[in-house]
Amino acid sequence: MSGPLIVTATFAPGDDGWLQQLRREHYPPEHNRVPTHLTLFRHLPPSVEAELRGRLSATTRAAPPPAHIAGVMDLGEGTALSVESPALVAIRADFAEALHGLLTPQDQAGWRPHVTIQNKVPRRVARALQARLAREIAPRPLAIDALALWRYATSAWEPVRRFPFRG
Repeated sequence: MSGPLIVTATFAPGDDGWLQQLRREHYPPEHNRVPTHLTLFRHLPPSVEAELRGRLSATTRAAPPPAHIAGVMDLGEGTALSVESPALVAIRADFAEALHGLLTPQDQAGWRPHVTIQNKVPRRVARALQARLAREIAPRPLAIDALALWRYATSAWEPVRRFPFRG
């Protein structure tokens, strides 16, 4: 049987580049197994893959959702950049409604859009980075260019398909 499915947003090359660099600098290499992303759903059953592909394809016929980096987020043993995007929140809400009953408790919980740039580090290391980034990173636009479907396999994610926004 196939592993669970994951849905993420990906970023246009300019934003992807600086976010990847932050992640390379601050994410422990032994845990940094996937490219920078913004997770919409963490664990969907493999049985909905065909439906997901159809929904992702239909959703990305539109223009990319406007978004911006809003600030630094404390993840306890990590650091993220919070993202604000009412349009992306609406996309996720539509998917969540369509997949109601199939979502794990984590995917049903309140969604806080963010890009993780550091995780699984001592709390003091995370707090130091958060303080530094709070001084260095101002709110700025964030270019989302696609939605992506992944499959979780053992301890890594395998790409299934990328769905670029076309509108």
